Amino acid sequence: MARHPHLLAGSLAAALTVTGTLHFLRPRVFEGLIPKALGSPRAWVYGSGVAELACAAAVAVPATRRAGGLASAALFVGVFPGNVKMALDSHPGARHWSRMPAVAWGRLPLQAPLVAWAWTVARRA
Repeated sequence: MARHPHLLAGSLAAALTVTGTLHFLRPRVFEGLIPKALGSPRAWVYGSGVAELACAAAVAVPATRRAGGLASAALFVGVFPGNVKMALDSHPGARHWSRMPAVAWGRLPLQAPLVAWAWTVARRA
Protein backbone atom coordinates (compact mmCIF):
# COMPACT_ATOMS: atom_id res chain seq x y z
CA MET A 1 0.00 0.00 0.00
CA ALA A 2 2.97 2.33 0.60
CA ARG A 3 3.62 2.33 -3.16
CA HIS A 4 0.08 3.51 -3.80
CA PRO A 5 -0.29 6.86 -2.02
CA HIS A 6 -3.85 7.39 -3.31
CA LEU A 7 -4.91 4.05 -1.85
CA LEU A 8 -3.15 4.85 1.42
CA ALA A 9 -4.88 8.24 1.61
CA GLY A 10 -8.24 6.92 0.43
CA SER A 11 -8.29 4.18 3.03
CA LEU A 12 -7.40 6.67 5.78
CA ALA A 13 -10.17 8.98 4.57
CA ALA A 14 -12.60 6.06 4.60
CA ALA A 15 -11.59 5.01 8.13
CA LEU A 16 -11.96 8.57 9.41
CA THR A 17 -15.34 8.88 7.70
CA VAL A 18 -16.60 5.70 9.37
CA THR A 19 -15.38 6.65 12.85
CA GLY A 20 -16.47 10.27 12.47
CA THR A 21 -19.95 9.15 11.44
CA LEU A 22 -20.12 6.74 14.39
CA HIS A 23 -19.64 9.71 16.72
CA PHE A 24 -23.06 10.93 15.57
CA LEU A 25 -24.82 7.58 15.23
CA ARG A 26 -23.55 6.06 18.51
CA PRO A 27 -22.30 8.96 20.67
CA ARG A 28 -22.73 7.06 23.96
CA VAL A 29 -19.91 4.70 22.93
CA PHE A 30 -17.50 7.64 22.97
CA GLU A 31 -18.82 9.56 25.96
CA GLY A 32 -16.80 7.46 28.41
CA LEU A 33 -13.60 8.86 26.92
CA ILE A 34 -14.39 12.41 28.01
CA PRO A 35 -13.21 13.47 31.48
CA LYS A 36 -15.96 14.99 33.64
CA ALA A 37 -13.85 18.13 34.10
CA LEU A 38 -14.38 18.98 30.41
CA GLY A 39 -18.15 19.33 30.80
CA SER A 40 -20.73 17.88 28.46
CA PRO A 41 -19.36 14.66 26.96
CA ARG A 42 -21.87 14.81 24.08
CA ALA A 43 -20.52 18.16 22.87
CA TRP A 44 -16.96 16.80 22.87
CA VAL A 45 -18.05 13.62 21.08
CA TYR A 46 -19.81 15.61 18.38
CA GLY A 47 -16.85 17.99 18.11
CA SER A 48 -14.39 15.15 17.67
CA GLY A 49 -16.73 13.59 15.11
CA VAL A 50 -16.67 16.82 13.14
CA ALA A 51 -12.86 16.87 13.43
CA GLU A 52 -12.61 13.32 12.08
CA LEU A 53 -14.92 14.10 9.17
CA ALA A 54 -12.96 17.28 8.38
CA CYS A 55 -9.70 15.31 8.43
CA ALA A 56 -11.28 12.69 6.16
CA ALA A 57 -12.31 15.36 3.67
CA ALA A 58 -8.88 17.00 3.76
CA VAL A 59 -7.08 13.67 3.26
CA ALA A 60 -9.38 12.74 0.36
CA VAL A 61 -8.51 15.82 -1.68
CA PRO A 62 -4.97 15.81 -3.13
CA ALA A 63 -4.59 19.59 -2.76
CA THR A 64 -5.22 19.40 1.01
CA ARG A 65 -3.87 15.91 1.65
CA ARG A 66 -0.65 16.99 3.40
CA ALA A 67 -2.50 19.25 5.83
CA GLY A 68 -5.17 16.57 6.31
CA GLY A 69 -2.58 13.93 7.09
CA LEU A 70 -0.85 16.18 9.62
CA ALA A 71 -4.19 17.12 11.19
CA SER A 72 -5.17 13.43 11.35
CA ALA A 73 -1.89 12.53 13.07
CA ALA A 74 -2.47 15.33 15.59
CA LEU A 75 -6.05 14.16 16.13
CA PHE A 76 -4.91 10.60 16.82
CA VAL A 77 -2.38 11.89 19.36
CA GLY A 78 -4.99 14.21 20.87
CA VAL A 79 -7.57 11.50 21.52
CA PHE A 80 -5.04 9.11 23.08
CA PRO A 81 -5.63 10.37 26.66
CA GLY A 82 -9.32 9.59 26.22
CA ASN A 83 -8.44 6.06 25.15
CA VAL A 84 -6.25 5.72 28.25
CA LYS A 85 -9.16 6.94 30.40
CA MET A 86 -11.45 4.38 28.80
CA ALA A 87 -8.92 1.62 29.51
CA LEU A 88 -8.52 2.70 33.13
CA ASP A 89 -12.32 2.79 33.54
CA SER A 90 -12.86 -0.62 31.91
CA HIS A 91 -13.96 -3.57 34.01
CA PRO A 92 -14.76 -7.25 33.58
CA GLY A 93 -18.42 -7.90 32.98
CA ALA A 94 -19.01 -4.47 31.42
CA ARG A 95 -22.37 -4.16 29.70
CA HIS A 96 -20.91 -2.66 26.52
CA TRP A 97 -18.13 -4.31 24.50
CA SER A 98 -16.10 -1.06 24.38
CA ARG A 99 -15.86 -1.05 28.19
CA MET A 100 -14.41 -4.56 28.43
CA PRO A 101 -10.75 -4.55 29.48
CA ALA A 102 -9.50 -6.60 26.51
CA VAL A 103 -11.03 -4.12 24.07
CA ALA A 104 -10.23 -0.94 25.98
CA TRP A 105 -6.60 -1.89 26.67
CA GLY A 106 -6.19 -3.59 23.30
CA ARG A 107 -6.95 -0.42 21.37
CA LEU A 108 -4.16 1.58 23.05
CA PRO A 109 -1.28 0.12 20.99
CA LEU A 110 -3.31 0.69 17.81
CA GLN A 111 -2.89 4.44 18.19
CA ALA A 112 0.79 4.34 17.12
CA PRO A 113 0.08 2.75 13.70
CA LEU A 114 -2.76 5.22 13.17
CA VAL A 115 -0.41 8.15 13.79
CA ALA A 116 2.19 6.55 11.48
CA TRP A 117 -0.45 6.00 8.79
CA ALA A 118 -1.56 9.63 8.88
CA TRP A 119 2.06 10.84 8.96
CA THR A 120 2.88 8.70 5.93
CA VAL A 121 -0.08 10.11 4.02
CA ALA A 122 1.11 13.65 4.83
CA ARG A 123 4.70 12.86 3.80
CA ARG A 124 3.68 11.32 0.48
CA ALA A 125 1.29 14.14 -0.45
